[in-house]
Amino acid sequence: MEVFLDTCGRRRVKFLLLLYLFVVKAAAACSKPKGMENTVLTDKSLLMNEFPEGSEVHWECAHGYVRDGGSGSMTCVDDNWTEPDLICKKNDCGPPKPQPNMNFNMSAGTLFGASIKVTCDKGFRVVGSSYKQCYATGWSGRAKCEIVTCGKPFEVTNGRHSWDSQDAPKYGETISYICNEGYTLIGKESIMCSETGQYDSWAPVCGGGTTEVRVTTKMATPTPTPTPTPPGQEVSTSTDSSATLTAHRAKTVTASATPTVSPSLQDKHDGAIDTSEDVGNVPVIVSVISVVLVVGILVLFLHKFLLKRKGSYDTREDLKPELLQFQNL
Repeated sequence: MEVFLDTCGRRRVKFLLLLYLFVVKAAAACSKPKGMENTVLTDKSLLMNEFPEGSEVHWECAHGYVRDGGSGSMTCVDDNWTEPDLICKKNDCGPPKPQPNMNFNMSAGTLFGASIKVTCDKGFRVVGSSYKQCYATGWSGRAKCEIVTCGKPFEVTNGRHSWDSQDAPKYGETISYICNEGYTLIGKESIMCSETGQYDSWAPVCGGGTTEVRVTTKMATPTPTPTPTPPGQEVSTSTDSSATLTAHRAKTVTASATPTVSPSLQDKHDGAIDTSEDVGNVPVIVSVISVVLVVGILVLFLHKFLLKRKGSYDTREDLKPELLQFQNL
């Protein structure tokens, strides 16, 4: 009986000891480790769910950072992790690869996360991204500088330009203009493609040339006013020849007063004439015609006046010889 009690007591003590050791061993474990801003656990360490006493985990640099020293390992000792010795720093992308006619503003630096602006020389423009950013793999964004081009040169009326290429004019190239014969160039003789993609001035204008002006001159011949016959006087039939002669002279004067248009002047009326010559002579021609008409009218009045003083009545002077003979008898 005593032996039985002694055996049961020993078994109970062993059970309690094992239970104590299990609880102590289970309690002796570390929590999941927490990394710093620039470090992360390796994939193998991330798969671990329990971190008992003596467990070891490993760290590596975060994205955009590179190892600058240390092993990166941590160990669970007395429910605590040892201090990590991994040192990480930002990745340095360095200066971008130089390209023709391209410049970079690197005032923000070249480390991971920094941005720089891309600019081009005068007369060139950025094609692609105007900014580059430093990533873990290097600079992002692709860009290049292309020369600025302008549109096709302006066409001018009564003139032409010197550009005969199918390509568009580039920065710094000039286009010259020339007018046709008889026209004058107004403006600049040449224009240049500027850095803005526009020409530095408007195209010139070809002005002047021969201006056609049609002038129609209409001349009217005034009709002379007939002189009224004094009352109480009768014109005999013997003056028919004188009246005929007077009418004939009047027609002659009227005909002489009417200007004769030469074929050359008629051609000028039908076509275009130079206003600086013919239009200027019109007042002179009208003055000459007026003088001729006035002289003709005066001659006509003078002729009639002389006829009145001479007399145009039948005086029977042709019977004077017979009367004298009758008196002698």
